Amino acid sequence: MRGRLNALGEHLGTQLWPLPTLGVGLAVALGIGLPQLDARIHDDLPPWLRNYLFGGEAGAARTVLDAIASSLITVTALTFSLTVVTLQLASSQFSPRLLRTFTRDRFVQTTLALFLATFTYALTVLRTVRATGGAQEMFVPQASVTLAFLLTVASVLSLVLFLSHLAREIRVETMLRNVHADAGRTIRRLLPEHPCPRERAVAPPRPPADAVPLPAGASGFLTAVDEVSLLAAAVEADAVVLIQCHPGSSLVAGTPIGFGWPHGARPFSPDVLAHLRKRVATAISTGFERTGAQDIGFGLRQLTDVATKALSPGINDPTTAVHALSHSSALLCELAGRDLAPRLLRDDQGRVRVVLCRPQLGDLLELAVAQPRRYGASDPFVLARLSSLLREIAWCAGREHRRTVAGQLARLRTTIAAQDFDATERARLAELAEQVDQAVAGRWTAGGKTS
Repeated sequence: MRGRLNALGEHLGTQLWPLPTLGVGLAVALGIGLPQLDARIHDDLPPWLRNYLFGGEAGAARTVLDAIASSLITVTALTFSLTVVTLQLASSQFSPRLLRTFTRDRFVQTTLALFLATFTYALTVLRTVRATGGAQEMFVPQASVTLAFLLTVASVLSLVLFLSHLAREIRVETMLRNVHADAGRTIRRLLPEHPCPRERAVAPPRPPADAVPLPAGASGFLTAVDEVSLLAAAVEADAVVLIQCHPGSSLVAGTPIGFGWPHGARPFSPDVLAHLRKRVATAISTGFERTGAQDIGFGLRQLTDVATKALSPGINDPTTAVHALSHSSALLCELAGRDLAPRLLRDDQGRVRVVLCRPQLGDLLELAVAQPRRYGASDPFVLARLSSLLREIAWCAGREHRRTVAGQLARLRTTIAAQDFDATERARLAELAEQVDQAVAGRWTAGGKTS
């Protein structure tokens, strides 16, 4: 349930409509209730306070409210247009997967909510203004019209701040920083920094030869795993469940995502097996896109997309690629200090019932460097940053991961050897590669000397 709630919160957080819809609802309620309160307390207000309220007649109030409503809907349309243009720019220039960073921006959502709420409030109050005529007595909700004016002033200030915010948000440095921050929060929320000795000492159970495959219930990206439901299904069936796919994996309905086998010697009955498969499929949530709710590799995917897009011939911006690789290196170093072992879910007796696999550091490292190495093979600065990345990972990772770094270094050297670089560039890249070797051996070098 917690996984589903996180996924739902992630989904709603990246939508532009929830906050504006809430703002419109509050504006309607306020536009109906405040004029009624205005009518009751009008004669009881002290004179000094009345001097600060709207003092015009019904015609002036209608003019003010009509001007507010007409101008705010125009400003709202302009704001939506600028937001759409920004989304299009981010998608075409950097990566389509960066759109989530913009649509979840609370400042953008709050600004749109304020504009729409002010527009709706002005229209709602406008219907309560009455001029003298026949048996109708004039009524001007002074406090309500004054509040509409204050909301308009706030909207004007918000428009100026929105334009400044938008100009800052479309900078590639800001986008990379936001992706890095989101990915870092996901890592710290999902991965323990230091595994407890008990978990480290227990090896995850392996599926026996007669383990039955557990198929995916729907196609799409695995977005969340409901651990409570999964554990309950395993306990009910007296089974051990291994989920090999992790959040971010692409699933196809009907294909296996893991295995299940009886905890004891007695095999599954057909009914128990069918029920287990159904409950496991229900506990696995899928979506049409990857999210950061439980996907620890999504931030690296976004950063790698930015790097490869910057290295495309149509853009040719290796500096952006180098910046993206710097952020990838920082995330990988943080991941190197986290527990990436499979997550074990136990029943009330302490028996392992569910094994949830996580992406390994080698897989995440391949994700971060494989495409930039291929598409940036002709740029010595990109290759130099890849060497520095491997050096940093080798220094931060444990001994068990250094062989993976050494393998990536060998592939990087092969790429460098195939390029037509001059002697100076080759010497510099060879020196950086040697520094990676030193870091793999547990030594940090500076200027070619061990420190």
